[in-house]
Amino acid sequence: MTPYDVIRRPIVTEKGVIKKDEERTLCFEVNAAANKIQIKNAVQVLFKVKVAGVRTSIFEGKLRRRGRFSGYRPDWKKAYVRLKAGEKMPEYAEI
Repeated sequence: MTPYDVIRRPIVTEKGVIKKDEERTLCFEVNAAANKIQIKNAVQVLFKVKVAGVRTSIFEGKLRRRGRFSGYRPDWKKAYVRLKAGEKMPEYAEI
């Protein structure tokens, strides 16, 4: 799995931006099959930073309806990546 397959997109929400500014933590949507080591290596290769730790969380898809038709959104995985002290924070979320 390449680093581009592991990390799908950054999650730019109010909570994610606050964590980025105050706790030096980046938030990403990642491949559901990726483990913490793969996520750590992908962030280090793509953003050229040192990673201190990775926390992951799996979310189940919600039920959505369109009139009488119903279905589920896909399951997805979120990763919080904490950078080591002294590392420059990548600017992917210019607000």
